[in-house]
Amino acid sequence: MLQVSPGLDFSSLGSAEPQAASGSASCQRLRSCSLFETSDLIECQRQFLRPRSRSFYTFDQNGNNEDQQAFQGEAEKQENGGNFQNKPPSKRSTAGVNKHLSKDHGGSRGNPKNIPMLTITEPDSWEISSSSGMKYGHYVDWEKIEPEAASRFQKVLQSDHSELKEMARSGFWVTQHTLHAKSYQHLVHLIECTSSAEDSETYHSLVGRMFEEHGRSTHPFPKFMKDGEIPRYCLNKSGLNSVKKILLCVSENFPEMSFCPILPALVSLLLHYSEDEAQCFHSICSLVRYTDPQKRYIDQNFVTTHASCMTFGDLANKYCRGIRKLIASSHQSLFEFYSDWIMWIFADLPFGYAVRALDIYLVEGYKVLYRVALALLSLYKVSVSSRVAHVEDFKQDMKRFVENVSRHSSVEALLQRAFSIQLPTRKELNFLYNANKQALIQKGIEHKSSYQSVDLRCFRSSVVSETEMRVVWAWIPERFSLFSPERLYSTEEHGRNLTSFYAHVEGHEPTVLLLRTVDEEVCGAFLSSDWTLRSCEEAELQFFGTGECFVFSLRPAMERYQKTVLHISGTTRTKESSSSSSSLACTSCDVKTSSCSVSPPVTPRFMSGDDENLFIGGDGGHALCLTAGLTAGQSGYCDTFDSPILCRGKFRIQSLEVWGIQNDPL
Repeated sequence: MLQVSPGLDFSSLGSAEPQAASGSASCQRLRSCSLFETSDLIECQRQFLRPRSRSFYTFDQNGNNEDQQAFQGEAEKQENGGNFQNKPPSKRSTAGVNKHLSKDHGGSRGNPKNIPMLTITEPDSWEISSSSGMKYGHYVDWEKIEPEAASRFQKVLQSDHSELKEMARSGFWVTQHTLHAKSYQHLVHLIECTSSAEDSETYHSLVGRMFEEHGRSTHPFPKFMKDGEIPRYCLNKSGLNSVKKILLCVSENFPEMSFCPILPALVSLLLHYSEDEAQCFHSICSLVRYTDPQKRYIDQNFVTTHASCMTFGDLANKYCRGIRKLIASSHQSLFEFYSDWIMWIFADLPFGYAVRALDIYLVEGYKVLYRVALALLSLYKVSVSSRVAHVEDFKQDMKRFVENVSRHSSVEALLQRAFSIQLPTRKELNFLYNANKQALIQKGIEHKSSYQSVDLRCFRSSVVSETEMRVVWAWIPERFSLFSPERLYSTEEHGRNLTSFYAHVEGHEPTVLLLRTVDEEVCGAFLSSDWTLRSCEEAELQFFGTGECFVFSLRPAMERYQKTVLHISGTTRTKESSSSSSSLACTSCDVKTSSCSVSPPVTPRFMSGDDENLFIGGDGGHALCLTAGLTAGQSGYCDTFDSPILCRGKFRIQSLEVWGIQNDPL
């Protein structure tokens, strides 16, 4: 059960004498209210109280005080056979979940449907932490004591978007808490979203209707919460209770939101810098109702959330090479590993790191989350490479690594690493995201329980083993790896000639070519385009394909070769001869034709073939060149993929196969 206390007058929390606060509220001064001088921010300052966010949190971050331990219990099995099991203690704790059956406010005991509940608790006995001294000084003119904060905030108000980006990345407003809080209010005000002028009234109306004025009330967990875990960061009991109230109100206000695991962490972080619950609620509503087509802030269902997860997986495949091979070869689930990628940032990162990521996120949107997660993954790759044999669970190991990231990198070094990554543009990332989302819809995956990982236990091949195919399937783009492989062509079954090869593989995209030499070397290529594109009236050999193509070796060593993403255009059927004239937009809903062209401005030579030869790569040499009889071939260095020789010079082919994907919707 989640416990939330109703009827808490947070204006009293700023007073040294809470009982007398109601009578003296009009005399209390908002610590930085004089920083606001613009008309569009006046509405936020009608109550002249010092920042009430100070009363939501404590500076004791050692994690060994009794109050913190009391709110870090885990959900247990209910007495009547519920499905909730004990979990090992973690930083992402299930805050405020009862370890016993609670009485609801109607007096009945138990939860007949075994639904986890949030409980809003009575706040009268709570002790407001004064260890930081933050409840003193409401008689002070803080602009005289902290003149730098006032001048810095004026710079924030006068800055355009590009200047705000630089400020966020450099930590311009992190030095003073009040400056940080006021800057957040300004950044939220700048988010393009549908009208939200009545959020405060909406929140108070929801609170009055949902929560009891006195005593304890219980409520089902919001359905968008992944596992009931609420990161506490530096919040005290009052703050944690407020987070639960805000989450319940968000759930009531946005009933269509069905899956949003980062929301508890976002509410917790924003509450550190909010004057009251209503302001925090308004900030979350602005993020949910964003309308800027170039930015994304919050995914609101499983399909969009997992499409973002798949997009991150595609980026990780290019920028953190090797980590997928480690996980896939250990037979652990890549889906499970990457499903927590955004929680690395908004749940597992220490408070100081998470806040810096939030600073940039409010200005730039979703893209910075990809950057920070890739930076964390690259650090983890270095850490885990020396101890991979001892890692039993990569998901939990990554979680522990992120929680202790300060041992490996400072926050400044982490952000520097993140922004050194040359990601595609927002438009290109959105195209990849939409392609992944469409693949999920086509597969019929609308919620987590409908997801099934590809089962390769019955996989049979004359070229590769199950483990090797698992690694190859981990390398291909995420939207294709949702589907099981199907064999299209085999030299053992269909004969050794290019005519038979083309007859069986044309009409299919993408395809995976695998070959084994007589010397037991194994290599291959992922080919994103249909081989029918080779047919043309021109006598000259034509190259085609997209930048998603890559080559690889499996024996004697596993390695994947693909140039880093530089440009993505929405095209799948692009030939070298036509690439300079137009860039076609991909509008098909079929995952077969939903390919991303990833290439530098001058289109490289990915794949080509005629009746005499088949070529993979054509810039500065061929990565693979196969003869018409499919009995021999050769490999050389290739600029297209920046790949070395895949097999030793000229080789003889023992067996060759081509695999496609089974992409029939469920």
